[in-house]
Amino acid sequence: MVPELADPAPTVPAHLAGAADLARAAAVETADGDAAQVGAPVAVRAEDVPDAATHYFAADKPGYRGWYWAVTVAGPEFDVNVSEVVLLPGPESVVAPTWVPWNERLRAEDLGPGDLLPVEDGDERLVPAHASLDPDDEDEGEASEPGPGVREVGDELGMGRPRVMSREGRLDAAVRWSDGDFGPGADMARAASAHCGTCGFYLPVAGSLRAAFGVCGNGNVPADGHVVHAEYGCGGHSELQIDSGAVVAVADLVYDDGVEMEPETAGSGG
Repeated sequence: MVPELADPAPTVPAHLAGAADLARAAAVETADGDAAQVGAPVAVRAEDVPDAATHYFAADKPGYRGWYWAVTVAGPEFDVNVSEVVLLPGPESVVAPTWVPWNERLRAEDLGPGDLLPVEDGDERLVPAHASLDPDDEDEGEASEPGPGVREVGDELGMGRPRVMSREGRLDAAVRWSDGDFGPGADMARAASAHCGTCGFYLPVAGSLRAAFGVCGNGNVPADGHVVHAEYGCGGHSELQIDSGAVVAVADLVYDDGVEMEPETAGSGG
């Protein structure tokens, strides 16, 4: 924001405050010599370093409504020079929105078949497999009480739900999930280079369906929160590797020394 003349500021040395003509000339030169693009003076402010100050002029440059020329001059008396000329936006200027990294702008529904979404090396959502145990699981493993798997079975048999899915019900669900949008035959899966079964975001379900199904935990892909087949896949696989090196096409080798070659006629002397 361009400072106002009434703002409290260090006193500008007289020899720098008097360099307005020098500053304006530098702004005109930066504006391709178009003096009409450099308007009236707005302010002059001292900089934090000794013998330096910045002159501000209204910018009448097309497409820069509300902007200002900021010309910094510096040097001792009788040796003042221009240090920098820039255009700065004012409080009413139209400026671009704050830049947001692409991986924060991307939405899950933006990923389509064949698209690739590599995971950063330091992604905190992924850890080595040996470190994937939850703290609660580790505590229960050290204690003498039955582990969580035994407790879950006991809950189902005794104090848990009155009924659970039969084998036929589970098979029916497995067929339905396999034939759905997140099964191995989906367009996204056919275009993927790797399957969910090898992805770090894949959370296997418990019970007899564990070998074939899990839940996607990657919030950057459309499958997030859905039951996915182990052979489903998308471009957001945790182990995706992309070669970001530039591809340079090499043209066929052609010799051209500027000399036209003529076939040798029969009987010519050598």
